Amino acid sequence: MGRRRWHALTIWGGGIAILAGLAGCGVQLTHTATASTSAKIHTTRMRILRWNSPPPMTINPRLDYLATVKTSAGSFTIQLFSRSDPVAANNFVFLARHQFFNGDQFFRVLKSFVIQTGDPLNNGTGGPGYTWKAELPPPVPYQPGIVAMAINPSNVNSNGSQFFICTGPESEALNQTPEYTEVGRVVSGWNTIEAIAAGPVKVNPLTGEDSAPLHPQKILSVTIQTLPAGATGTTNSG
Repeated sequence: MGRRRWHALTIWGGGIAILAGLAGCGVQLTHTATASTSAKIHTTRMRILRWNSPPPMTINPRLDYLATVKTSAGSFTIQLFSRSDPVAANNFVFLARHQFFNGDQFFRVLKSFVIQTGDPLNNGTGGPGYTWKAELPPPVPYQPGIVAMAINPSNVNSNGSQFFICTGPESEALNQTPEYTEVGRVVSGWNTIEAIAAGPVKVNPLTGEDSAPLHPQKILSVTIQTLPAGATGTTNSG
């Protein structure tokens, strides 16, 4: 359990060398994140959106934000923790509105633990080109349905774009080391989460764990909806 928990939530350090190699081949783009940055679509996986700084704060923490994630296995909806974790919520909204997640696979699947995505390289080494500081402690315990950020295990402030969704009881062991910034919770479409988590897997050569999906599901789109505070009937702070 210890090894699986560690790797499933990690952005691997090998990504530095891989990203540098891709940049040298001219296949990565770097942008400065501004409120007026125009959206660009991932036309291929070789054309990856990247920025050189975190996005400015554009959400209103007093409002509720829902992210509807359409995948190849169905759709689910995340209520973002915009009040307790506004930086995390803002980052998610920014990336979603720039279609950054479109085409990203659920590249790590551990049925009773987590499913992980948000990497344009689909191998656990990619990101948006910037990192941002953690928002800790988490507002609620890690448990099935919680969405949180993957990090480099040596730096809690290495949040970028990779995130995981807690899918089973083993995810509650994360509460022993609560160092993962929470983004929100899944409020509908749990059958889609279960379908992704139930997919067959093989050994991941980078970790040695049985977590690489044989038939990876992927994100098709993420749609953000803004609602008045309290409109969802639940709190946006966990």
